[in-house]
Amino acid sequence: MQLRLKEKPFVEDVHNYGASLVQRLSDLLVAGASARADARRKGFYDVTDGERVYFIHISPVSGKVFLLATWLEESVPAAAAVPAVAHPCLEACAGLF
Repeated sequence: MQLRLKEKPFVEDVHNYGASLVQRLSDLLVAGASARADARRKGFYDVTDGERVYFIHISPVSGKVFLLATWLEESVPAAAAVPAVAHPCLEACAGLF
């Protein structure tokens, strides 16, 4: 979905990510950003900007945007990123089955 706000929002930087990330998020929201709504929580979104993801909440009362988390999304699929580690019990019992 595309998320676009009508005016420049006030962004509350909950975890002090810094002015440059807050400014970039604010600019994205005004210009229109690719976003995914959280199916379990109303008003929560993952906003994507290239490799960076912002997890935000938009207050339905004040319209204030809360930057809750941000991270760089890895280009490696999640299944490939997690190394396969066999549990010792499985290795010991492998010959039994």
